[in-house]
Amino acid sequence: MPLALLALAIGAFGIGTTEFVVMGLLPEIAGDYGVSIPTAGLLVTGYAIGVVVGAPLMTVIGTRISRRTMLMLLMGLFTVGNLLSALAPSFGVMLAGRIVASLAHGAFFGIGSVVAAEMVAPHRKAGAIATMFTGLTVANIVGVPLGTFVGQAVGWRITFVGVAALGVVGLLGIAALVPDLPRPEGARLRRELAAFRNVQVVLAMAMTVLGFGGVFAAITYIAPMMTHVAGYSDGAVTWLLVLFGVGMFLGNLLGGRFADRRLMPMLYASLGGLAVVLALFTLTAHSRLLAAVTILLVGALGFATVPPLQKRVLDQAHGAPTLASAVNIGAFNLGNALSAWLGGAVIAAGLGYTAPNWVGALLAASALVLALWSAALERRHATAPETTPAVPAVTTPAATPVHH
Repeated sequence: MPLALLALAIGAFGIGTTEFVVMGLLPEIAGDYGVSIPTAGLLVTGYAIGVVVGAPLMTVIGTRISRRTMLMLLMGLFTVGNLLSALAPSFGVMLAGRIVASLAHGAFFGIGSVVAAEMVAPHRKAGAIATMFTGLTVANIVGVPLGTFVGQAVGWRITFVGVAALGVVGLLGIAALVPDLPRPEGARLRRELAAFRNVQVVLAMAMTVLGFGGVFAAITYIAPMMTHVAGYSDGAVTWLLVLFGVGMFLGNLLGGRFADRRLMPMLYASLGGLAVVLALFTLTAHSRLLAAVTILLVGALGFATVPPLQKRVLDQAHGAPTLASAVNIGAFNLGNALSAWLGGAVIAAGLGYTAPNWVGALLAASALVLALWSAALERRHATAPETTPAVPAVTTPAATPVHH
């Protein structure tokens, strides 16, 4: 694999760290700015909304310039956003910094996947893309827990300075190692948008919103839930996030292995299991041991949905995979925004720190219903008789008497 993939993986590592680390630091950030935990949860919601908007916008802009230049621009935007968050004098400025950083997220993974695939032989494309996404996975095992530990020990602002430094390293690595591939020829926005007329594409993205939203409903408020309900110390949140990251890593491998073999059954199992585990989390959150096991399972079942959902979108978006892929990454984050807001709302309503688990269970169950509906529509279409144009009957003229 070329060294250029290392630069892309570093960028993915930084993006994954900044997306998730804020969840472990919500109490510290809320206390510093004098806002409530649900209000601090807007930092998750705002980032997710920025990804939803930025994924298609930046991808379309990226068709007009070289891919390496676009990746460098995205890393620069990511760095500026994290520096703004680190230096923010008020909560509003902090939120603005999160949104700026989030604009790079979806397009980086969309364009980065194309670049990674083009740098290797055809039979190694999937491995190259997986190598880049390893940065995102490792971020949840190493970057997020380490960033949480540093933030709790010496201040959350130092964590965001460190993430900004990762952005600089990623930018320099892309500039030095990624070849200057030309911009794609013949890219037309109309052709890309046409894929969204397919109802199966829309259903797949709705499954993405609801399914992964179920994960974020619980995980967004994992720090106060574990410290106030399970009885863990603030420092233990770091190791609980390590468990979540390990679950993500294992679930991603599991989902990737079965996505090409039994895609829809994999979705049924992961979404159904996620709904059950999140519902049980309301009870297991009161036990330290059971809470830890549940966090591992939430990470595994949640990320087991990612490869099949992404592949489902690509399979259904005939002839226009780039924009659809980027928009689906935005759909993951739309689910994050929706569930973080709903989770904060039920906490603010006085239902307790475990209430977001019920929100997550309902979202995951809704995604399972959509998956079953999507499969039923597909079976109906496959078994529907093909309509053929009516052939007009050949009329034989009646015999007429011959007059002599």
